[in-house]
Amino acid sequence: MPPDAPSPHAPNLHAPLSLHVPEPAVRPGGNPSFSDLDIPEAGAVRRPEVDVAAADIRDLAYTLIRVLDADGKAVGPWAGSLTDEELLAGLRDMMKLRAFDARMLMAQRQGKTSFYMQHLGEEAVSTAFRRALEPGDMNFPTYRQAGLLIAGGYPLVDMMCQIYSNENDPLHGRQLPVMYSSKEHGFFSISGNLATQYVQAVGWAMASAIKNDTKIAAAWIGDGSTAESDFHAALVFASTYRAPVVLNVVNNQWAISTFQGFARGGSSTFAARGHGFGIPSLRVDGNDYLAVHAVAKWATERARRNLGPTIVEYVTYRAGAHSTSDDPSAYRPKTEFDAWPLGDPVKRLKDHLIARGAWSEERHRQGEAEILDEVVAAQREAETHGTLHAGGKPSPRDMFEGVFSEMPPHLRRQRQQAGY
Repeated sequence: MPPDAPSPHAPNLHAPLSLHVPEPAVRPGGNPSFSDLDIPEAGAVRRPEVDVAAADIRDLAYTLIRVLDADGKAVGPWAGSLTDEELLAGLRDMMKLRAFDARMLMAQRQGKTSFYMQHLGEEAVSTAFRRALEPGDMNFPTYRQAGLLIAGGYPLVDMMCQIYSNENDPLHGRQLPVMYSSKEHGFFSISGNLATQYVQAVGWAMASAIKNDTKIAAAWIGDGSTAESDFHAALVFASTYRAPVVLNVVNNQWAISTFQGFARGGSSTFAARGHGFGIPSLRVDGNDYLAVHAVAKWATERARRNLGPTIVEYVTYRAGAHSTSDDPSAYRPKTEFDAWPLGDPVKRLKDHLIARGAWSEERHRQGEAEILDEVVAAQREAETHGTLHAGGKPSPRDMFEGVFSEMPPHLRRQRQQAGY
């Protein structure tokens, strides 16, 4: 043993190791606080050219792109891309999604369906993004992007029939409620296995490029699911092959019972994870319809011009429960949404349109009533085809269909034995 080496019997001079366990700033019963959220002034963040190099916009992964200021005015370089008519359509999309949510949540409480997931507080993210896409583009969503369908004109009755799993369910009872699917509307089948859609979106985008097509893909994931390995695998492939895909991360602050700190790890933002892969990354106010749409147009244009992938983090807040199986009061203050500094996306766009003279409080109340009538009428029609415990159901025959182009003999025998 060298003369200066410590004796194996010498006492340990190091302090004991300890494990770091992330903790949210406030627990139930405490006063909500978002003091750690750095919010720049609306219009303060620069807008780079679409073909900018990833290394030249590293700062955009740490700030927050915002357009609407406290007075409801659209300011800065990301403003001005939408007409009054387009903004009114966006407001109606969000109002319809909110009314749809309320009716379906009530239907679940009445036992008409087994399960439902709200979008309350997040309506701007999916509805504004959908308006930036073109026909043929494909979304690979999670279970909280129904706004993609509503803003794309998908029938409310079909959505409700899927939730009820009734005889007119477009998916024939093969999916859980709210796990919609529509190729025609660019909405890939939702999977209950978290993060699988991220690698699927990148693969779809790569296939589009291989075919020399013009269609792009959009991947969607929640903050909690970014801890899954599929998230990182998707970034590797997207970066390596410069796939024409927009990689969306919806940071709504909470997974089903854990705050974002667990999935975020040591990174200060989710968008910053793109830096290690050389992917341009932006962070946007997810409750600002104009900002979401502007960033979506920027990112989709990059993909369409064959400039590769973009990561977009939407900073928003899940105001409702994670699902009808969740009680958020067990892990966060009940008044936390009231303290959320980025406000209500519906109110913010409404106030903007009123400030522009394109809307009014009276017309807004009238619009709410009209939309509620439309949603209630759709619900009544959907329920004529059955609900969870009453009325028509998909045929058991359907479980044998739609898998093989030619049904194998053993399944044919099973179907016959079952009487179908």
